[in-house]
Amino acid sequence: MIELQKIKSIYFIGIGGSGMSSIAHMMLVKGKKVFGSDRERTSVTQELEASGAKIFYEQNGKNIPSNIDLVIYTVAIPDHNKDYQKAKEIGVQMLTYPQTLGLLSKNMVTIAVAGTHGKTTTTAMLSHVLRNTKIEPTVIIGAVPVDQKTNFIEGKGEYLLIEADEYRKSFLNLNPKYLIITNIDEDHLDFYKDLKDIQNTFVDLVSKIPQDGLLVCDKTNPHLKPVIKSAKCVVVDYKNSLSKDIALILPGEHNRKNASAVVALVKHLGLKDKAVYEKIISFKGVRRRFEFSGKTVHGAHIYDDYAHNPQKVGAALQGAREFFPNQRIIAVFQPHLYSRTKTLLKLFGKSFINADRVILAPIYAAREEFDKTISSEILAKEIEKNNKTAEALFSVSEIEKKLNKILKKDDIVVILGAGDITNLSKKLVTSK
Repeated sequence: MIELQKIKSIYFIGIGGSGMSSIAHMMLVKGKKVFGSDRERTSVTQELEASGAKIFYEQNGKNIPSNIDLVIYTVAIPDHNKDYQKAKEIGVQMLTYPQTLGLLSKNMVTIAVAGTHGKTTTTAMLSHVLRNTKIEPTVIIGAVPVDQKTNFIEGKGEYLLIEADEYRKSFLNLNPKYLIITNIDEDHLDFYKDLKDIQNTFVDLVSKIPQDGLLVCDKTNPHLKPVIKSAKCVVVDYKNSLSKDIALILPGEHNRKNASAVVALVKHLGLKDKAVYEKIISFKGVRRRFEFSGKTVHGAHIYDDYAHNPQKVGAALQGAREFFPNQRIIAVFQPHLYSRTKTLLKLFGKSFINADRVILAPIYAAREEFDKTISSEILAKEIEKNNKTAEALFSVSEIEKKLNKILKKDDIVVILGAGDITNLSKKLVTSK
């Protein structure tokens, strides 16, 4: 068994990933020497470098120190990755990111937030509420809160608050005492067979909660009903736990549900209503979750959002319409993964109902091989079936040119996607 407290130096393969970077920050805080590699320099890796990490922007197998104590790697890297192969060759101790979380979780009182969508914002919101309270958890989030520099927050006690990712069953490494499930829908169908397969994995997670633990969820959600049956702990319904008089900074019914789940949990932990609501209404969100990037020279407002499945896209645009009921909303979407776009095509077609116009970038392949049977052009036709104007352009640079031609004062542009489309929001704000 690897004992993290005895480890002095760590090499991270894929250090710029949202979860990996948070663990790297944690290890730096604990005084460990941190090395790592990634494909490109980003604001995340720059922050790590400023904190003392040594990062290489190539993965050629030549940069892992011979005396390294531990290698932590993201499950997203392929077996032929040269850094991964080198670590195997030298026989250094190795852990996946989920396995590392499991070790941390085993020795702390773990509060986990799971769900197909909403878990990042809910985790960050819960962190915001619990900060400077008797709980004061150590926090690992999948994105950086707007008012923080990193997605790792050092705590003072025995509690660990963590975003629990269902991808490749990663969250089964955790040992939660308290668990929020925001929702369950079809996603990651490049790994899971179907919705039932996803539900079965959530059943396994819920079964790990001890009898004196707590599950917070929407009991009436039909996708959660088979999961709830497996719980041996108390199950609390988060609906109606948030007063209707509370006005959030973040728009959208999905964020009110996130806040409701947070309120339900922290009340169980003994926090008083007044203090909880004061924190809830001051929460500003996390980066790339309907994050305001700025205005273009035309006076159009640019928002950036990580949404990459139909439910998230629909929720982001519903929130935009709630904020801007009378303004033109242009959705710019970069589909993420061929498999997701193909499997959820009809749902994607219906998710742009609150946009006045939709512009699509080419599919961001990420870890997948090219699939000629699906494309952004096919998705555009599916969106048009739902009486929406949609077009697919050949590149992100073409989209930038298009927008600079059509944007008008007070237009709302929502940039959507988990790939590199986020760079477009910066270009639109700075372009002359």
